[in-house]
Amino acid sequence: MNPSPPAKPVRRDAQENRRRILAVARATLAGSASASLTGIARQAGVGIGTLYRHFPTREALVMELYRNDIQHLTDRVPALLGAHPPLEALRMWFDEVAHSGGLKTGVAEVIHAATNGGRDDRHHEPFLRALSLLLEAGAADGTLKPGLDPEDVLLQLGVLWRIDPSGDGKQRAARILTLIVDGLRTRSA
Repeated sequence: MNPSPPAKPVRRDAQENRRRILAVARATLAGSASASLTGIARQAGVGIGTLYRHFPTREALVMELYRNDIQHLTDRVPALLGAHPPLEALRMWFDEVAHSGGLKTGVAEVIHAATNGGRDDRHHEPFLRALSLLLEAGAADGTLKPGLDPEDVLLQLGVLWRIDPSGDGKQRAARILTLIVDGLRTRSA
């Protein structure tokens, strides 16, 4: 059996085009799920063909944004726990989750369909493990209730993706996160 040839390195300009497309798409789709791919390409300074070379479908673009957000959130947990007490790290992480929820609000149907209602979401388990680390650290230092189920907490966080980010959405998300964190804390915390 012949080994497959090594992947061709991606040109620097292609990497930059991809980065710009993702940055523009994140901002644009968070504001309007119906934003056109042509408009995204134009704002990113690339042709529509370049956008389609990187992301052959709208779903591919949305799922790449989602994957990047989830990866960033899971990667943040060790750094947050290394720099802050567990309760503070949890709240900071929840704030980041709420911020990334702005994208999901705009394109939740696409993500839901692409992941079979979440059942085929390969990012679910790593996200739960990251959340578990935060909950376990808080339980260990006595600031969070012991035995919290990360699935239960994730269900509570799901409300964030239903909040319209316009208007007072950020303030509402902050108030809801305070309610969630208060429910997770021990009385002594």
